[in-house]
Amino acid sequence: MIKDWLTYFLYSALWSFVRALPEKSAYSLFSSLAKFSYKRNGKRVQRLRRNYSQVRPDASKAELEDLVLSGLRSGMRYWCDTFRISDWDREKILSSARSINDNFLFEPVASKRGVIVAVPHAGNWDHAGAVFCAQGLKVISVAEHLKPDRLFRRFLKHRESIGLRILDLDAGVMGELRSFLNQGELVALVADRDLSKSGIDVNFFGARARMPAGPAILALETGADLVTVFVSYVEDGIVIDCAPPIKVDKSAERKAEIARVTQVLANRFEDAIKADPTSWHMQQRIFIDSDFVERE
Repeated sequence: MIKDWLTYFLYSALWSFVRALPEKSAYSLFSSLAKFSYKRNGKRVQRLRRNYSQVRPDASKAELEDLVLSGLRSGMRYWCDTFRISDWDREKILSSARSINDNFLFEPVASKRGVIVAVPHAGNWDHAGAVFCAQGLKVISVAEHLKPDRLFRRFLKHRESIGLRILDLDAGVMGELRSFLNQGELVALVADRDLSKSGIDVNFFGARARMPAGPAILALETGADLVTVFVSYVEDGIVIDCAPPIKVDKSAERKAEIARVTQVLANRFEDAIKADPTSWHMQQRIFIDSDFVERE
């Protein structure tokens, strides 16, 4: 209980402090925190290094370390954005983002087919969601239940303040997601990591990784378009790059088609990450390597 209270207190204090800082000072602080984290070389930094070494196996030691530091800065930028975005007005949300091929999202919503948006942990996906909410779309997503519960509820409230509808992953959400898609809505899912037994093994950067089956299952069961989106950081904001819908064959054998579609997702994520690796600030296990422990 004391640990949970302390965690909530620290996050809340930092949240308030960062919102009160001038913009330049806030981002400068988080860039410094990235450098501090890099020097400490904790478990998350080591994991980021392992991930980037798989992405760029040909990188020299110096090049790899540059990637790690830049990736940490992207991750800290995400958190600074997160703490401050609820204070941004509609103009700032839209002016700090550029969309490519967003007709792949607007058209299926307008046609009432619905659309599933699969994204990796890159750039700021919450900012991207806020961009489409500001343009009139309803964006539904899910979040893993964090501890302490009080902190999880605060993050839910924060995301709702920028227009997102967030469902608790631990509560069982597939039925609700199907319902939203059948109503023609947009469901956005972070889809580059699922280490549970229900995840799908894929080839990712020449190694075995595991990704969630949810996007493929929802596409098969609802007929909604399945689109991959990569959110990258640029100096003045984010770029939201939307790829064409993935063709899903409802007549195919279900298990095989889910595996095939998930591999297509992995291939698309791989191509996008190769082009801009440091926007992908994945500081958790993604590859199933020697010390992997199976999850339920």
